[in-house]
Amino acid sequence: MVPCTASRKVTVTIPEDLLDEIRTEAAERGLSAYVAEALRVKRDRDRLVELVDWLEEEHGPVTEDERAAALDELNSLDAEHAQR
Repeated sequence: MVPCTASRKVTVTIPEDLLDEIRTEAAERGLSAYVAEALRVKRDRDRLVELVDWLEEEHGPVTEDERAAALDELNSLDAEHAQR
């Protein structure tokens, strides 16, 4: 759960069909909390993309072998986590 911080009311335009889906999914948390969480996730993802871009600029692009090795390690960690 995200701690309560100062907030500001803003107006945004959201397609009706998307808003209907979000309201259904956000029912208990509330629309504002759902949207704030989604914006935080998007912001964090954008920052990760910036980091990846910088790392690739500094060290070159990730090779397919490196990508496969990283995915294997993640899968191994997930399997270990599931056993606990």
